[in-house]
Formats: sequence, structure tokens, C-alpha cells
Amino acid sequence: MVIPKHHAPRPPPRQGIPEHGRIPKYYAVKARLDQLIGRLGEGDPLPTERDLSEEYEVARETVRQAIRELVLEGKLRRQGRGTVVAGPKLEQPLSLASYTEGVRRQGRTPGRVLVTLDRFPCPAALAAEAGLERGEPVWHLERVLLADDERVGLESTYVAVARAPRLDVDFDPDSSFYAFLHRHGIGFGDADERIETVLATPREALLIGTPPALPMLLIHRISRDTEGRPLERVRSLYRGDRFSFSTHLRG
Repeated sequence: MVIPKHHAPRPPPRQGIPEHGRIPKYYAVKARLDQLIGRLGEGDPLPTERDLSEEYEVARETVRQAIRELVLEGKLRRQGRGTVVAGPKLEQPLSLASYTEGVRRQGRTPGRVLVTLDRFPCPAALAAEAGLERGEPVWHLERVLLADDERVGLESTYVAVARAPRLDVDFDPDSSFYAFLHRHGIGFGDADERIETVLATPREALLIGTPPALPMLLIHRISRDTEGRPLERVRSLYRGDRFSFSTHLRG
């Protein structure tokens, strides 16, 4: 049987190579650097841009563009005036497990640095979004997220003061907020999450210690307790070069 030309099966996709077959110089260098990274270990330095441009016979700007993309992808990281091989990304499950549990599961040490803990009357926008009462007192807890002392994210939590009246006294900012609520008899029932890609604001980039142009993964979460009552509103910002997210789906 002759298959009409317009129904002929397409050839299998070639990873990263356009259909016309012409590969940009920087991408060819990037592919070779990717192979080099695979032979090196975490923390090993990359040759200088000058050495790489001479070895690959391309301009230094071509090498620089390839390195920039590998840094954004989290395969390389800047260290001082040089570039070294980055470690594997932290894989965070999309579940009601805390950040602490997710990081410890991968053999890393979680930590947090307190930025602010204050209380104020709940504004109308937050009340409508989180199911709280307008004007009721709410806590705002903002912390920088750490993994092995590396700054990897920024988390803002809003919770009604009535649910955690002694948060400013009994809570250790370096510990899990979920564990704190469990100790006080509050269990998590369900949550709604939304993920998007954003760029950090100048303030956020300064707190996390990243360039403003680095892509970030932003998670919005509205959590409820086991009785379906509103519990918390969380805004978590994660470095796109250091994090990936996973979940299990069933048909």
C-alpha cells in the first residue's frame, strides 16, 4: 500500500536539532560541555572560557552563551570567578509533606532563615483567597529556605492568629511549620496548589542570593485542615536551577 505523502510518518525527533539540520555554534559547544560535565564530578571546575574557545575553535562569546544556558539549567554553577559542576537538583514531591521531609529524603540537611514574622488585620484580597475573615488578625511568616546551608528558596506563610496564637513565642523559625501545627493538634486535610514560572523581584533575588534573571518556580498553596476549614496560604519560591517537582498519577 502506498502511503500518501501528506500522511507519511514523520521521522523520529532529533534531540535539540532543528528539522533543517543546522545547529547553532553555541548549541554544539553546549552539547560537548554537557558530555564533559558527565565525566566530571560535583564541584569540579570547568576549564576557562579562553581554554574552551581555543579547544572548540569558537569565539569566547559562543562558549559564554553555552555556559549561561547550562547554569540556568542547573548543570553548572558559578563559584567565585570560575564555573564548577553543580550537584543534582532537589526533587520535591507535590504532596502535603513539608519542605523538611522532602529535603531530608534526599540526604540533605534542611534549614531556614527567618526574614520576618509579623501580624496584621487580614486584607480583603487575602480573605477572599484563603477563606479567612476580613480584618481578623493573621500571621505572616517569611523565611529563606536552605539545603546544606545553600539558599534555594523563599517561603511566605499566612495563617490566622486564632489557629496559632503563640506562634511568635513557641515556634522555632528554623523548624517545620507543619510539625509545629501537628504538635498543637492541627492536621492537614487537603490543599489546592498552582505552579508557575516567574522571575524573582530584586528583593527576592537579594534574599535568595541569585541573579534576577534566574527563572524561579513559584507554588501557591491554599491548605485546609481535616475538617475542611481554611488553614494556611503559602507562597513558595524555588530556584529553577536547583529544584524539580514530582508527583504520582493514577488513571
